[in-house]
Amino acid sequence: MQKFIVNSSESGQTLEKYVRKVLKEAPLSFIYKLFRKKDIKVNGHWEKEKYQIQEGEEVSIYITDSQLEEFRKKVTEKKVSDISNWIIYEDKNILLINKPRGVMVQKDHSGEVALDDMVISYLIDKKEYDPNKEIGYSPAPSHRLDRNTAGIVIFGKNINALRELMNIVSDKSLIEKRYLALVKGITDEKGEINAPLIKNTTNGRVTVSSEGKEAITLYKRIKIVKERYSLLEVSLLTGRTHQIRVHLSYISHPVIGDSKYGDYSLNKEIENKYHFKNQFLVAYYLKFKSLSGELKYLSNKSFKIDLPKELDELLLKIEEGE
Repeated sequence: MQKFIVNSSESGQTLEKYVRKVLKEAPLSFIYKLFRKKDIKVNGHWEKEKYQIQEGEEVSIYITDSQLEEFRKKVTEKKVSDISNWIIYEDKNILLINKPRGVMVQKDHSGEVALDDMVISYLIDKKEYDPNKEIGYSPAPSHRLDRNTAGIVIFGKNINALRELMNIVSDKSLIEKRYLALVKGITDEKGEINAPLIKNTTNGRVTVSSEGKEAITLYKRIKIVKERYSLLEVSLLTGRTHQIRVHLSYISHPVIGDSKYGDYSLNKEIENKYHFKNQFLVAYYLKFKSLSGELKYLSNKSFKIDLPKELDELLLKIEEGE
């Protein structure tokens, strides 16, 4: 059995989130099995996943030393991917990654290697992180991108930086993020989409609904492409799941290649003609505004990436009329 004492920075978290941190090397399926078997207790009493832990409480997890050691050994030995060519910026606190399309930001139940695995492996190799010493914390992203959306993801390399980053990302006055999207049809030169969104927890699909949460998207048309498409620069005033894709589909200008909310027949046409079946959406620009605290030195710094090669090539083919 393993015992952990909740510290002040962890107070208020759900028990599920806390356990996933202290057993960060264990598969999620194993963690949820512990909950089902009631092998996780707080101050000697079984609690559900959503229980909010408090400073000073003792969390007991019925896992053997050998099981824990085996999980940690696998993480330490795992060489998942060299992300050095994906790094846009790095300092002692943060890491900015240019995530390729098709890579998950955080691992899920499938066990597939995700970007957070890759970052942890990278920092272990640099000897900046030791999973055997830093119990209760691992480097993590401050926000997410969909698997099929390429672009900039921010990681906190230590607990204080991650906490600040989470606050920054949630406050749109402290950070500016822009996306590029190729969409069906010719849009207005600029516009605002204000339509509340709700997520179906069964199928994961997001729809516009008066019962949903506020969602506001701004867009500006960069250019018209071959009189059939628009290349847009998109900004979010809120951060809902699939917001850009759902909102653009809602105004009848779905993202090219979006298999979930897009135009199926148009996507098929593009696939057949250009051999392209991916989502044309990339988080290409990031700017920190006026910051305070430990990350104040990032104030007014901006970062920008080029279009991924496959997206740039598609634009060129369409414009040349191939």
